[in-house]
Amino acid sequence: MKKILKDCVEEAKRKKVAVGHFNISNSDGFWAVVLGAKELNVPVIIGASEGERDFIGKNELVAMVHAYRESTGQEVYLNADHTYTFEKVKEVIDAGYDSVIYDGSALPMEENIKIAKQCVEYAKSVNPNIIVESEIGFIGKSSKLLDSVPEGVGRLTEVQEAVDFVNSTGVDMLAPAVGNVHGIVKGGEPALNILRIKEIADSVKTPLVLHGASGNSNEDIRNAIEAGISIIHINTELRVAFKSGLMKSLSEDPDEVAPYKYLKGAREAMQKVVVEKLKLFNNIK
Repeated sequence: MKKILKDCVEEAKRKKVAVGHFNISNSDGFWAVVLGAKELNVPVIIGASEGERDFIGKNELVAMVHAYRESTGQEVYLNADHTYTFEKVKEVIDAGYDSVIYDGSALPMEENIKIAKQCVEYAKSVNPNIIVESEIGFIGKSSKLLDSVPEGVGRLTEVQEAVDFVNSTGVDMLAPAVGNVHGIVKGGEPALNILRIKEIADSVKTPLVLHGASGNSNEDIRNAIEAGISIIHINTELRVAFKSGLMKSLSEDPDEVAPYKYLKGAREAMQKVVVEKLKLFNNIK
């Protein structure tokens, strides 16, 4: 595979589609994502947060993704999702990840800029093709089913904030707060602010990333892509699918003890979600 992730994202931006980013924490998630993308022949990003990387193994993830794409030629990339310190960012850069998200959104802006710039400089010194993304604006931290929108979520990223941040840090991608929320709000997701997405996309030339897209309506997602979103993150919907698929398998055959048999339902449930989302993101009927 000759394409790098940056090429894929730029191509998506030109085509007015979005690259799907799906978080995993075990091999069932890995196979659900890569097989779903293979079914549609579209690029895909596998993401793992600090907690997910601790569970499945930081280096093991690299080995899985690299071995798979080298043997198949499929456009599968690995991202270190929500990484909170320079030291942790350095770890995944050294391990061979294709991209990393430094998330300093909880810090004062000046400190967020300082560390994000440090991350960019280190990444480019190791490999200029590594993508560094940063987040500004708070959209919550939990990939769970939520009773209500978390306190503090709701303030949109200002256009000038985005411009100043990108210019000061040199990040390759930006994840703004545009009405999105991590997790799924049981009563319904807040509407995305499509106008703010477009205003930011028109003002900064770096691709924009939509985090917390689980639960958003198809119409909002389509409009967000049209307005300038190039990567879309899904996590909670996969977790819900895994749990429901697993519970269904166990209830249908409570005496089964072979994990590869009862986990099959969980994998298939996740793969169904991946295919549905990738069709939406890539405008495939």
